[in-house]
Amino acid sequence: MKNVLFTSIRICLITVLFIPIKISAQKQNISLEDIWLKNTFATKGVSGFTSLKDGKYYCELDSVQNLIRYEFSTGNAMDTLVKQIELKNNQGKEIDFSNFAFSDDENKILITTEHEQIYRHSSRSLFFVFDLKKRKLFQPINEKVRYPNFSPDGTKVAYIKENDLFYYDLFLQKEERITKDGKTNSIINGATDWVYEEEFAIYKAFFWSLGSDKIAFYRFDESNVKEFEMTMYGKLYPEQSKFKYPKAGEDNSVLNIFVYDLRSQLLAGMDIGKVSDIYIPRIKWTNDNNTLCITRLNRIQNKLELLLADANTGISKIIYTEENTYYIDINDVTFLQKNKGFLIQSERDGRNQIYQYNMNGKLINQITKGNFDVADFYGIDEKSKTIFFSSFETNPYERYVYSIGMKGTNKKKLTVKRGWNSATFNSDFTYFLNVNSNINTPSYYSLYDKLGKEIRVLETNQKAIEKLQKFTISNAEFNTIKTSEGLSLFSWIIKPINFDSTKKYPVLMYVYGGPGSQTVIDRWGGSNYLWYQMLAQKGYIIISVDNRGTGFRGEEFKKCTYLQLGKYETEDQIAAAKEIAKLPYVDANRIGIWGWSYGGYMSSLCISKGADVFKTAIAVAPVTNWRFYDNIYTERYMRTPQENGKNYDMNSPINHVEKIKGNYLIIHGTADDNVHFQNTVEMIDAMSNKGIKYDSEFYPNKNHGIGGRKTRLHLYERMTNFLLENL
Repeated sequence: MKNVLFTSIRICLITVLFIPIKISAQKQNISLEDIWLKNTFATKGVSGFTSLKDGKYYCELDSVQNLIRYEFSTGNAMDTLVKQIELKNNQGKEIDFSNFAFSDDENKILITTEHEQIYRHSSRSLFFVFDLKKRKLFQPINEKVRYPNFSPDGTKVAYIKENDLFYYDLFLQKEERITKDGKTNSIINGATDWVYEEEFAIYKAFFWSLGSDKIAFYRFDESNVKEFEMTMYGKLYPEQSKFKYPKAGEDNSVLNIFVYDLRSQLLAGMDIGKVSDIYIPRIKWTNDNNTLCITRLNRIQNKLELLLADANTGISKIIYTEENTYYIDINDVTFLQKNKGFLIQSERDGRNQIYQYNMNGKLINQITKGNFDVADFYGIDEKSKTIFFSSFETNPYERYVYSIGMKGTNKKKLTVKRGWNSATFNSDFTYFLNVNSNINTPSYYSLYDKLGKEIRVLETNQKAIEKLQKFTISNAEFNTIKTSEGLSLFSWIIKPINFDSTKKYPVLMYVYGGPGSQTVIDRWGGSNYLWYQMLAQKGYIIISVDNRGTGFRGEEFKKCTYLQLGKYETEDQIAAAKEIAKLPYVDANRIGIWGWSYGGYMSSLCISKGADVFKTAIAVAPVTNWRFYDNIYTERYMRTPQENGKNYDMNSPINHVEKIKGNYLIIHGTADDNVHFQNTVEMIDAMSNKGIKYDSEFYPNKNHGIGGRKTRLHLYERMTNFLLENL
């Protein structure tokens, strides 16, 4: 008995001791704190990756911000170009080395630090110059400036200060002022106004000539552009932030393009035509030191012209004209050496393709052809006459890198890893850094040679992958939804953990849906993907659908929404939801939708126009009336309210609030300079006047991104709880 009892007790103890081990081996659930506060699933990139001019070497920052030089062919570390300890300011404090650029001769490095954000892309910062030969750090001026930029010969740095253009002569150690009329909310020299920065993705608006003796720059006169005010809270008397913001149908800045000659100290105005109500989305020096290319676009953005201007006289001539029934998206022009013409992307055959023209604007060749859209143009190796680009030849949600000959022959697929691939080429196009990911796997960084052979892996994010494997993850799958109209719409779906096809599940749809965009892409989705996994843990199905108007399915699919934004996009989301509702494992009475920005606009239309389909909607920073949004974006797709006011109103959520039956949460940052808080205020006013119930959440002094770790945590807690309570 004694021995039996002892044995029994020992068995029980062993069982108890093993219980914790069994529990620890189980998969963990993802929490909001994991995503937004603890950075549990943080991924790595390749910091400071820069190809050096000879094409044989590249450099990369290590974990303590030393700049290491590596050999492409072997991967060997050759030397340390800069040690962090060498970079100390006048107070003896080491400066941040995460943002830097080499001079063309690679003898100097320009470092920007202590960045102060202005808008989405623009900022002010201190800048330093490190001389690699003298091993000396130099701070030319002790002021924050915008866009410091080396001259090609590395002897000068140009920058913007208080809306005026300056340059600093590093040899003479002297600052020179080029313009003197810069004034806040009036005149901008060498930088762009708010709307150009946001919609044309151009913010540094000055450009050195190849000979370093001239600077071409924009001058914006925004005197007649109406001001927008935002209240900034946090003080006893809140302050008003004022900036020029041209809304749909309103006046734009008046532009001039100048070239400043450093030797003669003279300004020459470039002839951009007699019509002032135009856009100049790009200027670029050709390979001729005295010839500037100016891209001119009419106000309704369906006619694009390339002008070549003499930098000395300003006289210009049109060499290329493109017109479109709908609108023209802006792409950069690449000029070939020895005056052999230029390369440009166009949708003139219904797909975005690459074309070659001579310098008189005569078509030489359509280089890429086929039932696909080119995505990124990476450049051309003129020695081998090879062009490098990415495209969507497999399907619209996978992207691969290709090479092709100038004559459109010898096309080769250079990346084969499934999913989303992007490339950064070295100076002579012999190697490139490929970043690959798919919807369920974080980014994988590796080096390839120009023939598509992977020669070295730089970062696998294996630690992040191993961390994910410890949590309950339900892989996303790609599908096609066929609507009652016969449309095939691409989608992805994340099903609940331990999915049971005999059960009924609620569905949350994620939408953006704007012109040329995509949410259905085979690329790592980061924090939002992890949030969807957390919702899947709680029994939700998550689905995203790309409606008509989205990109990379040809021009007609993308541009069919012209003049009536919101109409077909909403119809497609509603139609997709109806098809989803037919699935045997979907609870048709519990379908919700959410989106941010254009997606907030879409979710607002869906909860109103699709009131019988959607039970719940969340709109973050939504446009609620296109009359409130900027003119470049809105008029590109809608023309002006004066021309097309009926369609502006027909598809504005504020005009459909009486249809809302379900649960609606609207969220906005009060300092959103992009989609103004006004949109949400007017939406709430319309709902209040109609007696419509709604929920709301506001974030004081937060912009369009509603950033900040604890703020993001609060935002997603709010949205999660709203879904748990209402879906």
